[in-house]
Amino acid sequence: MNQQNTYDESQIQVLEGLEAVRKRPGMYIGSTSGKGLHHLVWEVVDNSIDEALAGYCTKIQVFVHEDNSITVIDNGRGIPVGENAKLKKSTLEVVMTVLHAGGKFGGEGYKVSGGLHGVGVSVVNALSEHVTVTVKLHGKVYQQEYRRGVPQYDVKIIGESEETGTTVKFKPDPEIFTDTTVYEYETLQSRIRELAFLNKGLEIELTDERTGASNSFKYEGGIIEFVKHLNRNKEVMHEEPIYVEGSKDHIQVEVSLQYNDGYTENIHSFANNINTHEGGTHESGFKSALTRIINDYARKTNLIKDNDSNFSGDDVREGLTAIISVKIPEPQFEGQTKTKLGNSEVRGIVESFFAEKLQEFLDENPSVSRKIVEKGLQAARAREAARKARELTRRKSALEVSSLPGKLADCSSKDASISELYIVEGDSAGGSAKQGRDRHFQAILPLRGKILNVERARLDRILGNAEIRAIITALGTGIGDDFDLAKARYHKVIIMTDADVDGAHIRTLMLTFFFRYMRKIIEAGYIYIAQPPLFKIERNKVIRYAQSERERDDIIAEFGEGVKVNVQRYKGLGEMNATQLWETTMDPESRTMLQVSIEDAIEADVIFDTLMGDNVEPRRDFIQQFAKDVKNLDI
Repeated sequence: MNQQNTYDESQIQVLEGLEAVRKRPGMYIGSTSGKGLHHLVWEVVDNSIDEALAGYCTKIQVFVHEDNSITVIDNGRGIPVGENAKLKKSTLEVVMTVLHAGGKFGGEGYKVSGGLHGVGVSVVNALSEHVTVTVKLHGKVYQQEYRRGVPQYDVKIIGESEETGTTVKFKPDPEIFTDTTVYEYETLQSRIRELAFLNKGLEIELTDERTGASNSFKYEGGIIEFVKHLNRNKEVMHEEPIYVEGSKDHIQVEVSLQYNDGYTENIHSFANNINTHEGGTHESGFKSALTRIINDYARKTNLIKDNDSNFSGDDVREGLTAIISVKIPEPQFEGQTKTKLGNSEVRGIVESFFAEKLQEFLDENPSVSRKIVEKGLQAARAREAARKARELTRRKSALEVSSLPGKLADCSSKDASISELYIVEGDSAGGSAKQGRDRHFQAILPLRGKILNVERARLDRILGNAEIRAIITALGTGIGDDFDLAKARYHKVIIMTDADVDGAHIRTLMLTFFFRYMRKIIEAGYIYIAQPPLFKIERNKVIRYAQSERERDDIIAEFGEGVKVNVQRYKGLGEMNATQLWETTMDPESRTMLQVSIEDAIEADVIFDTLMGDNVEPRRDFIQQFAKDVKNLDI
């Protein structure tokens, strides 16, 4: 415990006021949808995590109440309550009502803090209908309440306590969160588990009073256990993950990694507990050390011969699961979504720590090291084969139509931003789609049969699959090292399959391919899933379509009791003629589509691995767990 640094009124700096937050909430929490709603919880939890990083908090409790209000309790030092010299108010009130007021702006309050934008708990206050903060400090219990950010009374003493800590209870304001004010347990649990992994020894408890669900997360092994969790359904090549930790110039570094027998790399990096999806200096330091040390080892042990070329980064990362976590006093975030770490000094620190430790591991574990190198050799051979196969998917220019796949019915527009590609299951549905489409901006690519399951194959084999090659060529982005989103020929790629088990399987195979080899195209929001209707309801030549049994029943009820209606259940897209397919599924004025997003890449990775990987056991468990929720099973 570092008790020398006091955390009191003098360290709270005031930068600006609160009014703007309610006017433009999206600027502060990203959006007022479900994502922004959950962001409120992270702002409060981050404050408690900062207390843990400073060495003062060991337990955080999060409660979801019946009315979707949230309480976060920690046993940290408690927010200071003494008078703020500048504003002549209790510091607690300043922290709660002034934007950018906190111990993270200069001062010695926190060496490291996790709040990404430092907007903190005052934003939660501004966007909540009601907030109550209770602080245990100096042997007393202090409290203040707020409505839509406005204090209801001065900070008052309501009791005595020998403990310290802060409790924040808030109810999101329905005037701001018009879409939803309902918290999702899975979303909360996923991030809380992640925070517990990233802060070893910290206990975080989540309780949902709406359902009675409760989980407690505490990992003494920290990110070692994170890696094991990610690899839990995979065949690993060494039982214990490699682990490195160290600190230099107030920068703390932790790295853990473990190889499995799969073909995809699974690297997640964090800076001050924030998932740096776009990587950054900590990740590049890790990658360059990994490539250099494995190449050195392979040369030293003569596993790479003198006239052979070195492994590439991709070769040594095949089948790798790794977590890189750094804690930095002054993080600089860059990139499109502010999730790329830019601190240049971090690269060298991560690289030198990790290189030294990896070198030791390889020297001390020759049998594992040989397996890793042999995996790299196989990957290098496959990469060469993939390079040759990739040539087949490269289009020389957008104008050279001859290089497009023969079965693609392209659109006439060359403007990618309005162009759509329908990837359609089966030739008959492909025929209807070609006839029914708007040729100006809609292209059709029919697929014959099922594409390859990429979860169980290397890139060279994947590129040998004619259906996948046709998709890559039609999209124009290239794949792997050549991937370039700017070359996408369509900004909407719509997967259109039958509403049965086979259709769902084909859709999953397609999404697995995009997730593993073209993830940026999902992140850009280009991938959609068509929603063809399940039922056609007809009465006296009036035709209506329904997406579900419930909608079908509602439509029948609308037609009136005892009236004779004709109901047809579509087994497949091929049962619709061109006009019906256009009206129900392809006409931008009337169609329904689902946009595919990756809210949580880590969870998505686990799901794809469970459903599409080699291991049968986790898939059986998954089916047993969710079988009771299945509706409309079509066997």
